[in-house]
Amino acid sequence: MKLLVVGSVAFDAIETPFGKTDKILGGAATYISITSSVLGVKSGIVSVVGGDFPQEHLDMFTNRDVNIEGIEIVKEGKTFFWSGKYHNDLNTRDTLATEVNVLENFDPKIPDSMQDAEILLLGNLHPGVQLSVLEKMNKRPKLVILDTMNFWMDSAWDILMDMIAKTDVITINDEEARQLSGEYSLVKAAKKIHTMGPDYVIIKKGEHGALLFHDNKVFAIPALPLEEVFDPTGAGDTFAGGFAAYLAKKGKFDFETMKSALIVGSAMASFTVEKFGTERIQEVNESDMFSRLRQFKELTTFDVELQ
Repeated sequence: MKLLVVGSVAFDAIETPFGKTDKILGGAATYISITSSVLGVKSGIVSVVGGDFPQEHLDMFTNRDVNIEGIEIVKEGKTFFWSGKYHNDLNTRDTLATEVNVLENFDPKIPDSMQDAEILLLGNLHPGVQLSVLEKMNKRPKLVILDTMNFWMDSAWDILMDMIAKTDVITINDEEARQLSGEYSLVKAAKKIHTMGPDYVIIKKGEHGALLFHDNKVFAIPALPLEEVFDPTGAGDTFAGGFAAYLAKKGKFDFETMKSALIVGSAMASFTVEKFGTERIQEVNESDMFSRLRQFKELTTFDVELQ
């Protein structure tokens, strides 16, 4: 199945307790497409960059069999840029700079070659932009996955509700789930979000794993304990990319398949945090992925005898 990814292709400058970078490759669509390529899934990106975006990055996408026909290049403009500094716990960060640049007037253009994509993954963007993508598809994809954040809950509530109503799977973190639902209990929050439209609700809990909700079913996974965590930037996008790519590979969207997809997403995200930006995830191959999945299996498999 084809995976259409709509989101930012950007520059990041990151500082953590372990070091700092100058401008490096970033953006939600970047992490998602790189991750899907590791799983051997064909993806296409719809995004916009400026004339300052290096050809070598575009070549990297092409070499990974990522369709870049939907990446608009505004030659006189500058690429979206974000700079942030993480605190010692790596769970909190301060935004030092956000330069929206060409993303401010982003009008998504879907190439004919990706109009038949069965899965649409809408990365974190203004919900109005996300809606416009869905409206521009010749037919509705079989699965629509939405990522959003509390910023849009504060600034674009009504149109966000319209977008959520058209969504099959929503991925948000625990803080955002509580804000969206008005419920502190994540179980209650998921039930309330279900009523807004999505059949599946994924609540990410960072280093504490993730939860998948569907009807009255719940599936929980841990995050893989790692010896070294350098940079959590892009981990959520890598998670979404692994999740969506696994579903595309299997061609099934039932609860059992999504449980496995959740584990694949978490395994792929565990690579991203090991180096700055996309550096680590670009090194990963299929063999690395299977090795990490075996670690997950060992972490979560056990027998209990009840007398």
